[in-house]
Amino acid sequence: MKIPRMTVITLGVADLTRSTAFYREIFSTPPVTEHAGVTFIPLPGVWLSLYPLEKLAEDIGEEVKLPAPGTFHGVTLAYNARSKDEITSIFARVAEAGAHIAKAPQDTFWGGYSGYFSDPDGHYWEVAWGPMFDFTEHGDLRFKT
Repeated sequence: MKIPRMTVITLGVADLTRSTAFYREIFSTPPVTEHAGVTFIPLPGVWLSLYPLEKLAEDIGEEVKLPAPGTFHGVTLAYNARSKDEITSIFARVAEAGAHIAKAPQDTFWGGYSGYFSDPDGHYWEVAWGPMFDFTEHGDLRFKT
């Protein structure tokens, strides 16, 4: 059996209250539901959950091994924007919410426009626009045909 889609992305966070406030601000997507010590943020097509890092490690049965502060973990989350102007607006919003701007939006080698920011726990996000993409009527990303 194949896994047909991703439904939830969980981020281990150091301070659930701080991270909940950060994501509430940047997504501006109520409701943010807190249940049993986990914050769930329903987004179109996928939910983002925030779970205290130690509790997440305990649930998995692993020890928490934190990299040095500012170390890239090898994973990014991404949002594909509909325009360069939308990216500019998003970066203004995330900066106001306290995100670290790792790479300001700029033209890319692949013909698009993108930038990176990280949340209070160092999870990196790319916000990108590419001329090869468009969206379905439901907002799903696809390659232009």
